[in-house]
Amino acid sequence: MAKIQQLKIRDKQITSRRLISAVGSLLAKKGFKGIGVNAVAREAGVDKVLIYRYFGGLEGLIAAFGKEGDFWPSALELAGGDLKKFSQMPLDERLSVFASNFIDALRKRPLTQAIMAWEIIEPNGLTEELERIREQGIIEFFQMFFVEDQIQIDLQAIIMLIGAGTSYLVLRSKNIDLFGGLDLGSEQGWKRIEKAIETITHGVLNSK
Repeated sequence: MAKIQQLKIRDKQITSRRLISAVGSLLAKKGFKGIGVNAVAREAGVDKVLIYRYFGGLEGLIAAFGKEGDFWPSALELAGGDLKKFSQMPLDERLSVFASNFIDALRKRPLTQAIMAWEIIEPNGLTEELERIREQGIIEFFQMFFVEDQIQIDLQAIIMLIGAGTSYLVLRSKNIDLFGGLDLGSEQGWKRIEKAIETITHGVLNSK
């Protein structure tokens, strides 16, 4: 009996992964207009009833994709692979490392970039679900590593401005090579951006 139960759990896990993978595959090929219960089920090769049984519906499946489908970098990735080491860095270094890791993580996720662009031009319930997950991840990272820093500036606003600015530049880099003379198509250009963020954060924090 226990073995049968284990097989059922394993089958559910395999099917769930196939459905999550199917969401990513359809998004990459067709965007949000290509996402629907029937389309996802066909892509995964399973009965659509399993989407409701395992995820409660399409929105639940999209949420699972946002959390488990490598859609957004984890706290470990943003911290550079070592949470303890990151937490012990001086504040200005933490900010610079976070910005650099965030840029790298977003640049290597073309599907995430496409989804973020779709959120702007054709928002819907599904894009809003992924936006909520992304927002939750950033807030949790801030609370984990920055909320206890007692300084006389609005650190959260500074971090969000860094995130917004770098996100915009990464998204624009898909369509243009130069932005204000900065070469977004080269590693040298991105190193200049990372160095500028380091200079800004160091200057702001040490002006107090």
